[in-house]
Amino acid sequence: MSAQQLAAVKGTPARRRVAIGSSIGATIETYDFIGFGTAAALYFNDVFFPSEDPLSGTLLSFATLGVGFAVRPIGGIIGGHLGDRIGRKPVLVGSLLLMGVCTVLIGMLPTYQTVGAWAGVLLVLVRVVQGLAFGAEWGGAILMTFEHAPWRKRGLYTGITQAGFPVGLLLANAAFLLSVPLGEQWAWRVPFLCSAVLIVVGILIRLKVEESPEFEALKSEGEVASNPLLEVLRTDWRNVLRAFCLRSTETAGYALSVTFAMSYLASEGLAGRSVTLFGLMLAAALGIAATTLWGALTDRIGRRPVYLFGTAFTLAWGVPLFLLLNTGSATAIVLAFVVSYAVCQNGLAGVQGAWFSELFQARTRTSGASLAYQLSAVVSGFTPLIATALFSSTGWLGPALLFSAYGLLGLVATLLTRETWGPAERAEVDALERELAATTPAAHPNTVPVRQGGTHR
Repeated sequence: MSAQQLAAVKGTPARRRVAIGSSIGATIETYDFIGFGTAAALYFNDVFFPSEDPLSGTLLSFATLGVGFAVRPIGGIIGGHLGDRIGRKPVLVGSLLLMGVCTVLIGMLPTYQTVGAWAGVLLVLVRVVQGLAFGAEWGGAILMTFEHAPWRKRGLYTGITQAGFPVGLLLANAAFLLSVPLGEQWAWRVPFLCSAVLIVVGILIRLKVEESPEFEALKSEGEVASNPLLEVLRTDWRNVLRAFCLRSTETAGYALSVTFAMSYLASEGLAGRSVTLFGLMLAAALGIAATTLWGALTDRIGRRPVYLFGTAFTLAWGVPLFLLLNTGSATAIVLAFVVSYAVCQNGLAGVQGAWFSELFQARTRTSGASLAYQLSAVVSGFTPLIATALFSSTGWLGPALLFSAYGLLGLVATLLTRETWGPAERAEVDALERELAATTPAAHPNTVPVRQGGTHR
């Protein structure tokens, strides 16, 4: 057995440290980015926009939220290009620093009552830069983890990194819940200002994370793609499209079942902010374990079966979700958040890290996976806006059917996307492990895994 094959079976010595470091970074960036969504649903319609017409203020607030999602593909393109050209680690550090600065600035912005329309303009400008930073984040964090992990546990390891997102969601909403007694002026500012502390911790952690061994091998062998974006679009555009549809179900579903639902509950007087935030916090706490477990499950039964279940459940959950919300019962509302997040969102997000990475070759992996992942953010970013418009004309049934439509899109895309961790791939690893057991290597090599995609050819 070659040294490369041995490392591919076992993973690198830094695999756990990289997974945890990437997860912590993802936690911080999610705290920053998702915190904006919470504030947009609960505060920004009055703080940054005219308050005479509540519906218009809500629409403008969600439109600002959508702008950050709209520019995320650009961030994904930039981050993907740099990740495939100069390395994954510089992108991780740079995106985190930029995100932190923007988040602190949001907490310092003047309000509509102070500077008028300029308040909304400044918010949009900062949100654009924040969206660019977040767009560059995911590809670097996930691929660093994936490329350090052993073949047999790539679902588990990337699931650990993906679990950083519910941790960030939990922290963000805990901050908003604890800040409620501070009054309208500081209740939304303090959570953003607290990001300054988190950002210092995150930068220190990411500076200690080792560069991807697969990228180092590509660089040493002179195989780094000169134009990774153009190459992946020319040779692998079908996988970009499939991953885009797969991701849209998860992220747009979250935007509808969480971001829009929070605003819906508040505007209809169905639940107070404390109940809403508690439900979301409980869902996020459960989601930490759920995301990791869904990822680990894909290592046992494959990527497609788990995704098929998640998308089919999403398809069926739209109407029951809103029926639970409409009861106005705190218990039912909390249950709605928990099921929507732990099953519909986590059940898909836990699969994406390994599956999307395996769909693309190493030299264009960051560009391909990041582009597909962040393009879907355009759909999810404007989903609360679309859902609000649907609600104003059709009532709750419009948003409910929209949620189910996203589930149908993902279900079809799953059926059209190849399995990357099926019997053939597992048999190959079994053979390598038997060969490994028959030998006695002197030490764990510090070499890199074979760089093929999901088929490991």
